[in-house]
Amino acid sequence: MRRHLLELRASIEVCCLWRYHPLSNNVAEDLAPSKQTLADPDAISTVPATVRGDWVLFHPVYSPEELKSVEVLHREAKTISDKFAYNLVRLTRWGFDFVSGYKHKAIPPDHKLSLEELKAGGYVLTERAWLQRILFLETVAGVPGMVAAMLRHLSSLRLMRRDSGWIHTLLEEAENERMHLMTFMTLRKPSLFFRALVLGAQGVFFNMFFLAYMISPRTCHRFVGHLEEEAVLTYTRCIEEIEAGHLHEWAEMPAPEIAKDYWRLAPDAKLLDVIYAVRSDESTHRFVNHSLANLNTSTDVNPFAFREPNMLVKGKKVGFERSEAEKYVQESHELLSRAREDQASEPRQ
Repeated sequence: MRRHLLELRASIEVCCLWRYHPLSNNVAEDLAPSKQTLADPDAISTVPATVRGDWVLFHPVYSPEELKSVEVLHREAKTISDKFAYNLVRLTRWGFDFVSGYKHKAIPPDHKLSLEELKAGGYVLTERAWLQRILFLETVAGVPGMVAAMLRHLSSLRLMRRDSGWIHTLLEEAENERMHLMTFMTLRKPSLFFRALVLGAQGVFFNMFFLAYMISPRTCHRFVGHLEEEAVLTYTRCIEEIEAGHLHEWAEMPAPEIAKDYWRLAPDAKLLDVIYAVRSDESTHRFVNHSLANLNTSTDVNPFAFREPNMLVKGKKVGFERSEAEKYVQESHELLSRAREDQASEPRQ
C-alpha cells in the first residue's frame, strides 16, 4: 500500500496543474485596463463580463444530475478518536442551534396551520433566520482548510520535502467556503453585533483547531467530515423548505451574479440553484475529509491532488477507505502515464 501511495509523490505537483484551466485565449483582452480606481471595492470584482475559465482555485462545476444526487449521510464513529470528533461536532451543533434559535421541529402531519403560524411555532425558519444561520456557518467553515494548509505548508518548509498534494486541496476547501460567504453576503449586510459574534467565534475556533491539528490531523479531518455532514443536512432542509413554498422571498429570487460566475450557472438561475450547488460543495468536503481521515497524514499522498470523483460518487458515498484511496491513486497514475505517452506520440511542429 505504502509503495503505491508514495509512487506518485514525485509528480503530484505536476498533476495538480492539470486541474486548472487558462483564463482566456485572449490575454490582452483579459488584462485590459479598468476605469475603476483602487479605492473602488469593485475594482477587483469577481464577476468578469465574460466567463472564460477558473479565476479562483479549482472547484467542481456540477451537472443538473449531480446537483440532485446528494444524499444525507453519516459515517458511524468506531474508534475512540472518531467518537470524540463526532461528539464534539454534536456539541458544537447544539451550541450553534441554541445561539441562532434554530429548532426545525417536525411539522405535524395533516396540519392546518398557516405559514405564519408554522414560523411562529418554530416549525419553519424565516428567510432572515436562514440567512443569519448560513452566514455564521460559512464564516466558521472556512477556517479548518486554511489552518490545515498553513500547518502543512510550514511543515513542508521546515522538513524541506514535498507535501504530496495536501496543501492544494485544503486551500481549495477554504476558498470554496469563503466563496459561499461572499455569495450570501450579497443578500444581507450583517450588523456590528453579528460581526462581533463572528470575530469571537473565529478567534476561539481558529486557535483550538490550530492546536488540535498539530496533535492529531486525522481526528481534525474526521471532525470536519462530521461537520460537513451537518452542513449537507442544513442545506437539504433549506432546499426542502423552499420547494415546499415556505420561503416565498427566496423561491423566485435570481441568483447573485457572483454565484452565476463561480458555479457556471445559467443566466436565469435562481437562488435555489445556488443552494443546490452549495450543498454539493459541502458534500465534496464531507467526502474529502472523511477520506483524508482514513489515511496516514504523514506518509500518504493526497488521492485528490490529480482529480476528484464526480458528485454521483461523492454525493452517495461518505468517503474512501484507505484501500480505495490506493486504487484511486493507481488509476490516476495510469491516466498520467497514458497522457504522457499521448503527448510524446504527437508530431512536433
